[in-house]
Amino acid sequence: MSVNQTISLEGYTRQQEHVTSVSRIRMLTLIGTIIAQFALGSVYTWSLFNAGLADKLHVPVDNVAFSFGILSLSLALASSISGKMQERFGVTKVTIAAGLMMGAGLLLTAHASSVAMLYLCAGFLLGFADGTGYLLTLSNCVRWFPERKGMISALSIGAYGLGSLGFKYINLSLLQHAGLNNTFLYWGAIATVMVVIGGLLMTDAPKQAVGSQRQANDFTLAEAIVRPQFWMLALIFLTVCMSGLYVIGVAKDIGEQYAGLTFSIAANAVAIIAMANLGGRLVLGVLSDKMPRIRVVSLALLSSLTGMAILLFTPMNMMNFYVALGCIAFSFGGTITVYPSLVSDFFGLNNLTKNYGAIYLGFGIGSLCGSMVAAMFGSFSATFTVIMGLLALSLLLSLLIKTPVREPQLA
Repeated sequence: MSVNQTISLEGYTRQQEHVTSVSRIRMLTLIGTIIAQFALGSVYTWSLFNAGLADKLHVPVDNVAFSFGILSLSLALASSISGKMQERFGVTKVTIAAGLMMGAGLLLTAHASSVAMLYLCAGFLLGFADGTGYLLTLSNCVRWFPERKGMISALSIGAYGLGSLGFKYINLSLLQHAGLNNTFLYWGAIATVMVVIGGLLMTDAPKQAVGSQRQANDFTLAEAIVRPQFWMLALIFLTVCMSGLYVIGVAKDIGEQYAGLTFSIAANAVAIIAMANLGGRLVLGVLSDKMPRIRVVSLALLSSLTGMAILLFTPMNMMNFYVALGCIAFSFGGTITVYPSLVSDFFGLNNLTKNYGAIYLGFGIGSLCGSMVAAMFGSFSATFTVIMGLLALSLLLSLLIKTPVREPQLA
């Protein structure tokens, strides 16, 4: 064997070892992300605790339920700055800190003696921990798999959604056997361990190559926000979150008060929403790797518009009620899944956490807007009409929007 052949074989061996190492790191990061996301999704079991906390603090249930609104807003705010934290400390340290903060928030919630303390611990602190870990781990994992962004988003956000379902049974069992305060302690311990383990498995995704592609489609947050496409995407995201979060949050009341259905039929809406939400995440997430993602969002908007039209213009019976909720939950789950990859299509992967973090503020703002519109107009039908108008505008924007292209720089 010649010297050149020996050198060639050594180079090939090193290359193969490098490929194997990168594949292992990517898979460990994906596994860690799924574990952490499952635990972080547990905050959506919050409604299980409203009645017990209201009795403990001797306040109306509505006062306790408001803490989840604070949590949603804090979650969105934390998501918007998690990119900066990753740049400074790395994904592992920030994820571990988020897990410890989540445990601390639940520990303090167990000892909350006033509504103000509840808002601080279960609202602000728990929401900030959840938002920090959620978007950071999701964006980092997507950047590791640029060739399968849609599928990775579906797996990651699907785990987040399944976390609410899995912890529903965990927390119900704990409430039954351990009591309210101890349930918060055990929930915090389980979630903290899972998030910390997930963080230890993760590695920061490498920066994408800088070159002609950088010039064409890689924007910092400062560069992105001066382009109309950023605000078009932000409005679409806010509208979908507004429609989804509002309807999901009051689904049982819509069934009883608007559709005139019995309590048991209206309560079954929770299961319909959970299945449709998960279906949207998986179906539209995988579909987004096979067709332009903005067209997938257009389909999601069309689904939500269909649901709103059913609520407004058809006789309300059990089937129409379930189909309408299913369409809206399918759209919401799918859009949440596709959007990180969509934002990377428009503004690049290198600054995805910051760019998507800014757009993700629409999650918290949309949640508040739905409640504000409902309070302003005082009826379900008027609120549905406003939301339907915004959905129609968003659908039009999704059909007109074009990917931004950086102006070529003169030598």
